[in-house]
Amino acid sequence: MTGSPQKRKKAGSMEKSAEYYIEGVLNGDRVAVAQAITLVESNAEKHFEKAQQMIEELQQKETSSIRIGITGVPGAGKSTFIDSFGTYLCSLGHKVAVLAVDPSSQVSKGSILGDKTRMERLSRNPDAFIRPSPSSGILGGVTRKTRESIIVCEAAGYDVILVETVGVGQGEFAIRGMVDFFLLLVLTGAGDELQTMKKGIMELPDLVVVNKADGDNRDHAKKAEHEYNHILHFLKSYTQGWETKAVTASALHETGIQEIWETINVFAQKTKESGMFDGRRKLQQKEWLYEMIEEQLKHHFFQHTYIKGNMQSYEKDVVEGKRPVSGSVKELISAFLSR
Repeated sequence: MTGSPQKRKKAGSMEKSAEYYIEGVLNGDRVAVAQAITLVESNAEKHFEKAQQMIEELQQKETSSIRIGITGVPGAGKSTFIDSFGTYLCSLGHKVAVLAVDPSSQVSKGSILGDKTRMERLSRNPDAFIRPSPSSGILGGVTRKTRESIIVCEAAGYDVILVETVGVGQGEFAIRGMVDFFLLLVLTGAGDELQTMKKGIMELPDLVVVNKADGDNRDHAKKAEHEYNHILHFLKSYTQGWETKAVTASALHETGIQEIWETINVFAQKTKESGMFDGRRKLQQKEWLYEMIEEQLKHHFFQHTYIKGNMQSYEKDVVEGKRPVSGSVKELISAFLSR
């Protein structure tokens, strides 16, 4: 490159066009994929518009992928499992993308920042891509950003998308609504573990995996598998026509990994044949539409000049009992719609 250092610095800092990101992603450039997701995650208005232009183009590409949600109680070994599972899939010729999110946290920004260092083999694999997703922001929360990150990864050629969520809580319900298959990692001692789970969590997964079924823990794991299957028998499966079961595995010793992938393949085949697979994807798009409408309305409401200038006064009056909550809301909404 010719020119002065000042000119080169200026050229290097120029805003990249949507076409730049589109071309790089479609070519499978890992750097471009990372940059495209950074664009999606940005809360700047100008980046939001550019990201939407990029996503609109990328989602036109026909892809054949399976989106797998993975969650688990603390200590269940999600990082080790994803490292083993993802490495196994890469050995079969798949390209694997890992996205980690924490919709319930405004502080931690997800656990993958630490987990990535524990996915040693997968993080070095040229056929794998690992990326954290931030928590909510002003131009759409983690749901939008994760969905759009999935589109970016699929357009780049990643055919297995692993979406990890932190802990067991509201995040599971958000992730369930954007994946095809949902996997719950648990430990031995089913009765004790169930006490830590929020009501309804056990009705979400398509497969329950009792992890760390190795060494002296193997017999305990088999007992837990039996207990979970007993519980699952009385619960309605989230996926119509599919019977959710519990299995054992050891991510550390890589036992049960192949069987889990075979189960996922059977699931994909059955749901595609029944129309459930495509039907779920269409329903998720519809839900995303309404979520985005709510997010955008909320964003524009709080960015409104009158709202920004008077919200603090309304808050003070409501807290001190000088204004009723419902009346204040009515006034603010009227001001938003009329100005």
